[in-house]
Amino acid sequence: GGQKTRVLLGRLLLEAPDLLILDEPTNHLDVTAVEWLERTLRAWNGTLLIVSHDRYFLDRIASHIWELSATRLRRYKGNYTAYRRQRQLEWEREEVLFQAEKARLENELAFIRKNIAGGKSDIAKGKLKRLTREIVLIEQAGVTAMQNQSWLKVGERVRAFSVNEAEKRIRELPAPASRLPDMKVRLTADERGSERVVTSKRLQIGWPGRPLFEADDIHLERLDCAALIGPNGSGKSTLLRALAGEIPPLRGKLRLGDEVRPGYFAQAHEQLNPANRVIDEVLAHKAMSETAARNHLARYLFRGDDAFKRVSSLSGGERGRLALALLALDEANLLLLDEPTNHLDIPSQEILQTALERYDGAIVLVSHDRYLVDRLATQIWEIRDGRMRIFAGTYQEFLAAREGGDTAVVSKVGLPTEEKEAEPVDISWLEAFEPLPVSKKEKKKVGRRRHELIEQIEETEAWLAQLAYDIVRARRAKDDARWQELRREQAVAQVELDALSAELDEIIR
Repeated sequence: GGQKTRVLLGRLLLEAPDLLILDEPTNHLDVTAVEWLERTLRAWNGTLLIVSHDRYFLDRIASHIWELSATRLRRYKGNYTAYRRQRQLEWEREEVLFQAEKARLENELAFIRKNIAGGKSDIAKGKLKRLTREIVLIEQAGVTAMQNQSWLKVGERVRAFSVNEAEKRIRELPAPASRLPDMKVRLTADERGSERVVTSKRLQIGWPGRPLFEADDIHLERLDCAALIGPNGSGKSTLLRALAGEIPPLRGKLRLGDEVRPGYFAQAHEQLNPANRVIDEVLAHKAMSETAARNHLARYLFRGDDAFKRVSSLSGGERGRLALALLALDEANLLLLDEPTNHLDIPSQEILQTALERYDGAIVLVSHDRYLVDRLATQIWEIRDGRMRIFAGTYQEFLAAREGGDTAVVSKVGLPTEEKEAEPVDISWLEAFEPLPVSKKEKKKVGRRRHELIEQIEETEAWLAQLAYDIVRARRAKDDARWQELRREQAVAQVELDALSAELDEIIR
């Protein structure tokens, strides 16, 4: 799949079109191929239209984000990270507007109820007809349509509601959806287990007559996350199967710590029986009542009759969600994850990421999702040229060491690497916005404030990046108290960043 994708992309690029349309171009590509694609597209002079669930790729390539929902297309300036911030602020504004409009409609209805049969009945009837049109508009187009008086476009022939019907419709007005229906992923370990989770000595992984790689000695401890990277076919999934106890190593020792219980998420979801119903998979995995099984499945968006679908009829994303639901039931203290975000939409990827960040065990992760690797990894296990080399550090540290040709930090698990100053997220695109002041004096004032905000946002972004780095180090050091303190500090920094961004958004509008 990856080789075919790369050939097709190369052929398209040779045609040098003015508009290049790419649908999930990073699917099936290993990290090296994706990095090649990024370099190529960043140097591309034409226009790009890309559909992708790869958040890291979108951060590095996109200058605009178009969000398509069932009813509209929303456009945002900036990369994926900038889109997330803007979208959150938009959700919050819509919620405030909805509550204000609902309160106004209730006040209007109170006046109508009081005067509909009195001396002001004509006024009340006119208000009731307008109120009806406003309610219909909000039901059909959402509360933001009220801002441009779109209610005037609702047909005059709309029958005016009765007072009681209007009251009922106002009460049942749908609140603006802040996001798509969410999975409720919760990954917990029922036992803490040994602090030393995985160790190995002179390990060789592969199949009889077909060795794949030899490995540096592994030392994985509780709260560590090892990201396993390498070309497709290099043996990443095979190592996970060995860790899960499904196959033995070809040579050497591979040992799990005392009371360590692995939970395995297979990329192809081989553990699922195509003939079973979704609910049968849960009941076969763990003893529980049918009601409890349906409640558990609902957390993973299998609601109503979805619980009785055949596994064979599920989409790739549905199979992934079912496999996650079964993994959560294991309550394992070592997670072996083979491409867990494959086929998941972006909101589901973010929910899974949050659950993994809060997980109280060790993780070995195979993933082409560099955004996920960047957030979780405390070690990088790279398979290259028949050897798995272990790097002690985050993904960004690994990239910096690789680009600098620094091999001294490779295979030195437990030794601290040189700290690098965190780089702030690029928000230079904000310079393109110009405020609309009412005077030269006001223009200077707004301009000064804009530059102050940009500087403060850059500082806060850098602070958050450094905190993320420190959180990984605290997790690696097993310093739970420091880890909790840093997470609280991270929450404060995020609130501050949101406030600064909201003020800047108001200035540049």
